[in-house]
Amino acid sequence: MKTHFLWGGVVALAVHGIMPLPAPRLPAGELEARDTLVGDANLRSLAFSPDGKTLASGSRYPTIMLWDVAKGTHTTTLKGHTRSARWVAFSPDGKTLASGGEDETVRLWDVKTGKNTATFTGHRKGVYSVAFNPDGKTVASGNHDETITLWDLASGKNTAIFKGHTDPVLSVAYSPDGKTLASGSFDKTVRLWDAKTGKNTAIFKGHTDPVLSVAYSPDGKTLASGSHDKTIKLWDVATGKNTGMLRGHTHIVFSVAFSPDGKTLASAGEEDKTVRLWDVASGKNTATLRGHTGWVLSVAFSPDGKTLASGSFDKTIKLWDVKTGKNTATFRGHRNGVYSVAYSPDGKTLASGGRIPVTATPLCAGGISQTPCIHDRGGG
Repeated sequence: MKTHFLWGGVVALAVHGIMPLPAPRLPAGELEARDTLVGDANLRSLAFSPDGKTLASGSRYPTIMLWDVAKGTHTTTLKGHTRSARWVAFSPDGKTLASGGEDETVRLWDVKTGKNTATFTGHRKGVYSVAFNPDGKTVASGNHDETITLWDLASGKNTAIFKGHTDPVLSVAYSPDGKTLASGSFDKTVRLWDAKTGKNTAIFKGHTDPVLSVAYSPDGKTLASGSHDKTIKLWDVATGKNTGMLRGHTHIVFSVAFSPDGKTLASAGEEDKTVRLWDVASGKNTATLRGHTGWVLSVAFSPDGKTLASGSFDKTIKLWDVKTGKNTATFRGHRNGVYSVAYSPDGKTLASGGRIPVTATPLCAGGISQTPCIHDRGGG
């Protein structure tokens, strides 16, 4: 079984000033788990719908689960995959969910009805990642069979297969304008592809170990790649030049994320247990955020860019003030490692994916609930 926590709610908003609310009757710096959503085990991905009302989770089981964010309740179980369905992504209009599975398929689901509207077959091995083009017309899937496949939603047909990587594709990301697709691979390279024709337009070489994550800056001009070689590289998308080598982590860089304004990059260091912030223009390590006691696997910026969330194998989620680097809150409640964190589009809710079920925690909004809630004072 898997637990998915919804954090923040009223208390998080009041403490961090995202919007004016009555002051809670909790000590400053304490935040509560608003809801505990009990579902599948070994969760690997979380995705909020664009309107923030629905949360989707993918796990090591063949099912995908949908949750009502406001109520904190499980609404739908999507069944169809025959093996693990770990990767999920919403279409830009929020009406369709795409999932990638180890059964070598990509499936589309009607979010409202839960119906499996299309099943894309043709992969020779499991699907590692899925992403919607910003125009909502195509889905890209990164595969263990060393390829990336494009699928047309209207026709359900495979429109292109991107070939070039010589090892499994571990991550894919569309540029903000949807014209280019980036991929990171176990073959130590990052590649850019024309999203329409499938032409490989650039190969970025320089990493000495597998590339685990890729992310576009909000303006689409810069691509960041995090690697098993302990470094992050910045690439100029137009020229293909390596504009920055970010060194500092002493172990694997598991994930990278740009701030909403594109000026700051956050990186999660797996075994070195740190989160680092980097100035994108200079490549300078502006802050090293210490406090986790286990591997850090996931980072996410709040929509306003003021707060960073990190999930760790130490069973906690931490919030950090991006400007000061201070740990403003620590959330406890997971009984095992936290694999993923994600903010809702309005920034009012944080979701986290962990392992092993725990008792559901009620809403603790400014001390309204009289039932004990999971919380921990920030600061480490």
